[in-house]
Amino acid sequence: MAAAGKVITGFSLPYVAKYAAADGVVTYTLGQKLARGVDVNIEPNSSDANIFYADNIEAENVPSTFTNGTATLTVDGLFQSTEQFICGLQAADADGFINYGDDQEVPMLGIGFVVRYMSEGVTTYTPVILTKANVTPQTLAAATQEESIDFQTQELQFNLYRDDTSNHRWKRVGGELATEAAAEAVIKDVFGI
Repeated sequence: MAAAGKVITGFSLPYVAKYAAADGVVTYTLGQKLARGVDVNIEPNSSDANIFYADNIEAENVPSTFTNGTATLTVDGLFQSTEQFICGLQAADADGFINYGDDQEVPMLGIGFVVRYMSEGVTTYTPVILTKANVTPQTLAAATQEESIDFQTQELQFNLYRDDTSNHRWKRVGGELATEAAAEAVIKDVFGI
């Protein structure tokens, strides 16, 4: 009997790149590794279906569409240069501080990552790209190490948008590839790395 589905067994290799659009064509630049991936959670929102009734029956129907959403990526922690990039922060000042303030310009980004699946004992890797997003203000939580190590991660929340193509894509999912490296190569190619 053929498998009726597949299960997710992993998330890895999150990347980001600066988003741009002109004449309905989306491009990405300055692509880079975000951090080591721990967890991802995508929560899309959609409009209500618009139904027109005539003669007491449904005569026309405009289905719901994606409107916006959020993606939460848990990573092992950002290097300072990556944090500057995704948050639109200026270079460090003369005292070595990176300043969050009015001169911060949060960019639109593309987010890419690899999802690992298993079906009937066969593992495949799929590249996923969230086409247009920006990061929300970050939180910081840290605890002092005591008798044992408590590994701490960082949670990044992104706002998701429809992109500027004619179909207003918000997510792109690649094929099922045999290796994680092959799926990563697809993301790198889209992000110009």
